[in-house]
This record gives sequence, structure tokens and C-alpha cells, in this order.
Amino acid sequence: MARPTDSNSPYRVSIHHNNGYHYASTQPARVNPKTGKREYRYVYWGTVTDDLKFIPGKNYLLESIEERGKLIFPEGWDLSEIDKLSGRRKAGRPVIESQDENRLYGDIWLLEKIAEQTGLRFDLMSTFDGDKEKVDTLMTLALYLLCGRETYNQLASWQRIAKTPWAKPLSSPYITRFTQSITEQDRMAFLRLRARRLHDNELCAVDSTSCSSYGHSLADIHYGRNKEHLPLPQTLEVVVYTLDGHMPVYYRSFAGNTPDSRSLAVILKDLKQAGMKRIILITDRGYESIRNLELYIDQQQRMIMGTKTGQKHVRQLIDEFGNFGHHPEGMQVDPEERIYYLQKDMDYQIEGQRDNLKKADNLKLNLYFDPIRRGNELTDLDIALAAQKEALEASLVNQIPLDDDETLKQVYRFYRLKYNAKSRILEDFSLDETKVIRCRREAGFFANTTHGLDMDALSANRHYRLRDEQEKYFALMKGVLGADRQRTSTETGKIGRSFILFVAQIMGCYLSHVRKTKLGEQFHSVADVLNEMRPIRYIEHPNTKAYITPFVGKQVDICEALGLEIPEGCAPDYVVKKTNKGKRGRPRKNQLVVKE
Repeated sequence: MARPTDSNSPYRVSIHHNNGYHYASTQPARVNPKTGKREYRYVYWGTVTDDLKFIPGKNYLLESIEERGKLIFPEGWDLSEIDKLSGRRKAGRPVIESQDENRLYGDIWLLEKIAEQTGLRFDLMSTFDGDKEKVDTLMTLALYLLCGRETYNQLASWQRIAKTPWAKPLSSPYITRFTQSITEQDRMAFLRLRARRLHDNELCAVDSTSCSSYGHSLADIHYGRNKEHLPLPQTLEVVVYTLDGHMPVYYRSFAGNTPDSRSLAVILKDLKQAGMKRIILITDRGYESIRNLELYIDQQQRMIMGTKTGQKHVRQLIDEFGNFGHHPEGMQVDPEERIYYLQKDMDYQIEGQRDNLKKADNLKLNLYFDPIRRGNELTDLDIALAAQKEALEASLVNQIPLDDDETLKQVYRFYRLKYNAKSRILEDFSLDETKVIRCRREAGFFANTTHGLDMDALSANRHYRLRDEQEKYFALMKGVLGADRQRTSTETGKIGRSFILFVAQIMGCYLSHVRKTKLGEQFHSVADVLNEMRPIRYIEHPNTKAYITPFVGKQVDICEALGLEIPEGCAPDYVVKKTNKGKRGRPRKNQLVVKE
């Protein structure tokens, strides 16, 4: 009769001796997919000293609190190092066991306070089931992107001079393991928590940028329309940014050759799964297509969408104006913006499921005309025509071979070219009059489309222009955070790196908005604000309470702009302690004075 199996055996910890080291290990069973046999491999959770003291290792620190609790340690082992972990500390003042330290802290203190203000740390704790060690490690990695400005290879060196949430040195192998431990489930759980902080009718801009790469190890790396105009393969990074809260609320990566218009369906599904249903999306002309318009109607998604003036229905409306002088007849003028506008209702219906018809909800085309913009565009057109003609004449005389067809369409788009297909030598060229006339007629016009909104044309234009704030997001991403290139080579690593970058962007964008609105005259960038705060230090001595150096000058202004309370004893204000009170205790009795 076979011995009954012990359900706790995979969790019983024992010592495994290997090359002179003592490891605390378990031996869970796994089935080899090739042989079909059971295998028992050691999993090392840390090391064990000669006096049976357990020192947690990478596997233990990266594991969830729930899985750690399943481990069964032998009686007599010293587990005091486990109790020292921040998530296992008991209530009360911790024992001070630090050594002499003098570390930079001001910029980190500021960003940690922003994380509390925006609910970021709370949401991270909820995402990772209260695992404070994991959240502190993640915050340290995110803060390093904003404060360190180097690759993660230098992170451990930075931790020596800066007071970070996670004090233990983070080596490159550990960072790789940590980023690979963050999953798609963590990403969606975090996005759902951030979605709860959005209110109804929140304006959210959708946009993308390219992230170039020198390698091809990731599946999403492909050649596409590089927005930095670099001859490199890339990934497409999409972000949804709240224009009311001034921070990102959603992110996703696409293959580098994916057009913006084809990514919208996936974005809408993700937003629905994350619980972002009552928001108003703002997209630029890159997301405009009939497919996406019908998708908005089908999902009853409210939106403001940039519209190309070359679209058929917009062209027809412009053609109805005919030839005009200063401005088209029938358009109203806005004295503040100094532009002309016109709003037109549009009837549009689609076929839904089971032959049901869905009608567009308040679908409107907003057309605008800017006389100053028209003058500039017509001047630019004349300059472009002259420059293209001069270049073509030089190519014709000198018999210079032409570029590829794609380049010719972009560079000489107003001319018809006749050339030898083999030698690519130009034989003749002529002006495309139809295209020039069309371009002159559309000069000065721009448009957008709204759906599901009771909004006039001027309000739609004001809301649409707010999406320029999102461009600051990409500037921060590729500038201060150094995320202009792919710095990972594995799919699992990219999930974690993108998550950490997103966390850093939330703090950075919030700080960027406050700087712009309240500190713009004093600081020109987020980096300037962090540099101003950085000299504040966190000083520690053995058996003594740690303290923070004083806040002075502009550091006080930064805290006031963010509504942050300066730590006790660090503010420039001082409360005089002088008092006329007597000593504490029982009052003295009245003494009998005898007069002689």
C-alpha cells in the first residue's frame, strides 16, 4: 500500500548544502512535459547561517505575501529577519539600528508626497495585495527614472546616496526578475483602480508616439511611421491622458507598423474592461476613419474627433461656399479667438445586431476658418511650389537619379513626374493643377466631429485644443525619463518596465501641471523643480531618531504650490518656546510670613 501524500510537503523548508553554502529550500513536484515523469527541483528561498538564522533571498522577496505564508519552517530557526520586513513589522515605534548616513532626500520626499496626494501608493498597495516590499521596490524603480537619469545598472550606486523607499541595493539581475514578476493581470487591476478616480464626463485625450529600438527581440518591434523621423524599427506606445486630472490613466503597446486608426478598437475594449465608460475621448486626425466613426456609434462612445478637411463631406461643405473674399458667407465670428465657425448636424445610422438600426447620437460636424492661418498656408504653398519646381529642373538638367516612389510622393506631391523606371532619371514633369486648386480652397479651414455631446462649435474647439497638454507627456517620457528607446529584450520584462514607466509618469505629469500653473515663473521644467528639492537630506545616526534638514527659499514655495505640509522642525517658521509657566507638579503652599 502506497504511503499517503502530505499536502504540506511542497511547502516544508529544509537546508540544502551546495558548494559550501546553506540554502533554505523546498522541493515542489513538477511533471516534465517531454518524459511525463515527476521531477523534484530545489527552490531557494534564502540562506541559513550556522546558528540557523534565515536570511530572505530574491525568491522570497519577489513572492506574494500569501505564498510566503504557506512556507513551513522547522522549529528552532531564527526568523527575525522576516519580521524586519516592512510588511511584517508590528505596531509601534521601530527599533533604531541604522548606521551613520547622510543621504539626498528632498526630491524623493516630494514625489512620495505626490504619490500619496494622487492616491497612487494606495492603488499600488491594493493592486499587489498589501505587499509593501514589492510596492516600495516598484516605487524606488519609478523614482529613479525621475531622479536618477541613468540606466538601472547605476541604481544600486544611487541608493547609496539617496534615501529610497526600498533600502536594500537593487542589482541588475534582481531588477530583471522583479520586472518579469509584474503581469498583465496586475496592469489591468491597477487601471481599474485608477479608473475609479475619474468622474463622469472626464475629458481624456488619446494619442500615441513611437519608441525606437536598436534590436528586434520584441514581437512588437517593426518598421513604421517613426514620429522622430529616425530610420529605426519601433513600437507604438498609446496613452490615454485625463485633461481634468492632468495625468495618464491608461497605456498599451502596439506593433510599430500599426496605424493609429487601427488601434482604436483595442483601446475602447480595454477602457471598457477597466471601467472607463463615462469619459469623453478626444482624438486627433490620425484616429479618423469610417470604421472608427461607426465604432463610436455602435458603442455609444462620446467623443471629439479631429477631422481632415480632405474628407468628402467636409470638402462638399467647403465647396458650397464657392469663391469668397475675406471669409466664407454664413459662418459666425468669435471675437475672442478671431476665427469663423459653423456647426452642422449629421444624420448617420448603422446596422446593429439582428438587423437593428443604431442612429448616431447628436453627431455634428464643426467647421472653422482662420483668415490668418489661410494667409500663412497660401504663402507656404507658393514657397513649396517654387522650391519643388527648382529642384525638379535641376534634376532634369543634371540627370540626377530620383529617390524611391514613396519619397517622391511626399517631396513632390504637387507635380506629376515622368521618369525611367530602371535608371530613375527624370524625363519630364508638370504641375498637378487639380491638387493645387484643392489645396488653395481648403487653406485656412480645419474641422472636428462630436458625438453624444450637446456642445457648440466653440466649446468643441476649446476642448480639442486641450489635448496639446498630452504632448508634454511624451516630452517628459522621452526627456527626463529617458524612455525614448526600448531598453528591454524580453516580453515579460517589457510588461514590468512599461508598468514602472507609467507609475513614474503619473507623478511626473502631476508635478508638471502644478509647475506650469503655479511655479512657471520660477522653474522652467520638472527637472528644475526636482533639482531645487534634491539638496534636502535625510540624516541618521545609531540609536538616534533620524531627521531631515531644513526647507529654505524656493523649496518652501514648491511645498505651498502643491499644498504639502513641511515636516516638523524643517519649516522656516519658528514657534517660540519661552513661557512663564511654573514647574509641573503640586503647587506650593502659601507660606506664613511673620512680621517683627
